[in-house]
Amino acid sequence: MTSEASGLAQLEQRVQALEDVNAIRNLKARYAAYCDDNYNPDGLAALFTEDAIWESQGLGRYEGREAIREFFRGASELFTFAIHYSLNGQIEVAGDTAKAQWYLFMPCTLGAENRAMWRAGIDREEYVRVEGEWRFKRKTSAPLFHTPYEEGWAKTPFI
Repeated sequence: MTSEASGLAQLEQRVQALEDVNAIRNLKARYAAYCDDNYNPDGLAALFTEDAIWESQGLGRYEGREAIREFFRGASELFTFAIHYSLNGQIEVAGDTAKAQWYLFMPCTLGAENRAMWRAGIDREEYVRVEGEWRFKRKTSAPLFHTPYEEGWAKTPFI
């Protein structure tokens, strides 16, 4: 292989990596938009592989696309309002798989209590490319705080 061909191949790999990272950022943004759309269960489920795992401390573990869809069918009763901010994404792509860590900041309202809350956590995610499209393979959320709006995270980090 000539140095010119080698350089072109390296450039193609670098461009592909950038496109993959951007596609994963857009996948994460669609996830947040569907969550903020009353936890649209069909939209959310479509973002996951058939055998995906969604897990969040305090909310449960759901295995498979249909179980994830079922969880999100009831999520708008748990959180009657939410805005999902996904921050500081650290994405690593390796061919047709990838992993990332994101910080979540989520002002929300708990449905049963109609109580304003602050919620923050760390999302660790795995992705896989399926038929040319990136999908969630595993999504795990760990809380940093979940506290009443009135009290803030300094007084009551977890309820």
